[in-house]
Amino acid sequence: MLKGIIGALAIALAAPALAQSNKAKDVDDAVKNKVDDAKDKLGTDSGSAKAKRHAKKAARNAKAKARHVKEDANKAAKDATK
Repeated sequence: MLKGIIGALAIALAAPALAQSNKAKDVDDAVKNKVDDAKDKLGTDSGSAKAKRHAKKAARNAKAKARHVKEDANKAAKDATK
């Protein structure tokens, strides 16, 4: 039981160090979107691979938009309390 508690504590303390910032996530997403756009221009992939890639791109864009909305809301709340 003590080992489990120590393990959980180690994971909880290590998690913030492994988290990416929003800017890093945006850069990652931009790179992945550029790769997807390049693959679209080549036109060499099959229909199922293309559909899967487009679904992932749409999900990335939705997550980025949600991150930005949350960030803007936090900034507005912070500004309102000044």
